[in-house]
Amino acid sequence: MPELGTPEGWLPVVFLALMGVAILAYVVLDGFDLGVGILLRAAPEGDRDLMVASIGPFWDANETWLVLGVGILLVAFPLAHGQILGALYLPVALMLIGLSLRGVAFEFRVKARAEHKPAWDFAFFGGSLLASVAQGVMLGLTIVGFRHDAATWAFALFIGAGLAAGYALLGATWLVMKTHGALQLAAVRWAQQAKWLTGAGIGAVSLATPLVSERIAGKWFSLPEFFMLLPIPLATLLLFFILWRALARLPQRLADGNEYGAWVPFACAVGIFICAFYGLAYSLFPYLVVDRTTIWDAASAPESLMIILVGACVVLPVILAYTVFAWRVFGGKARLLSYG
Repeated sequence: MPELGTPEGWLPVVFLALMGVAILAYVVLDGFDLGVGILLRAAPEGDRDLMVASIGPFWDANETWLVLGVGILLVAFPLAHGQILGALYLPVALMLIGLSLRGVAFEFRVKARAEHKPAWDFAFFGGSLLASVAQGVMLGLTIVGFRHDAATWAFALFIGAGLAAGYALLGATWLVMKTHGALQLAAVRWAQQAKWLTGAGIGAVSLATPLVSERIAGKWFSLPEFFMLLPIPLATLLLFFILWRALARLPQRLADGNEYGAWVPFACAVGIFICAFYGLAYSLFPYLVVDRTTIWDAASAPESLMIILVGACVVLPVILAYTVFAWRVFGGKARLLSYG
């Protein structure tokens, strides 16, 4: 490990932080629109246009964060980029197919003839589910160090289901905040159902990470680190409790026309993802490939990283500004999209 006071030491840490921010932003922002896509088939046909309209101004820009995160991995950590994407070529390919399918379906479903619209709705649902499960499988395989056997694939598939449920939780709580009436009440029920598998997926990741690596187990269960890190799982449990309470109280409140607290479930779901991401990032640091490749082993030359950092300092604020602008302009309840 180089000295952190030198460019060889601090530049990889900076780029790891930038990549982490990009991935977390993608998971949260694209997570809710993937979740809406997953829930599309559960809704009556009359509500699907409003569901899609609720994510219409956001979904395309949300995927910019994925491009940024993978781009940083490619240019800042080329060695790890080859190792990671080489080991994950199948779920990566399936994710790209899913994202492409939902992108095409999003555009075509609005302009399709009435008899073709259900097929495009199914394509949007299928693409969203495929991309979500593929991302979860990628996470599961990363945690186990890219081992490929029956047990690790079973674990990865379970994490895929858990992440899809987590996205469905984000999507359902987003709809609670952005819609009204029968669809809003249905979204409360969907969130109540999705939270259980989401919690199981987070629990599985939390149990597996210290089991696959003695180094990770030492980081969490040695003293005094154990007590210093205890607020992370406690905060996650507290957020699940608040989420459960909010979802239990909302149906009666919404039936009375009271929107107070409709934002709380979405805020809790986002908080849960942030806590889970922070815990996983702490476990893996400073490795990009578990116990094999550190960020310093995989990093580009300091001169290259310095040039790339200048570009990142330009691109990242632009993406942030656009995201904030979109949320300000399209805040409030969703309205049906109109195409002339």
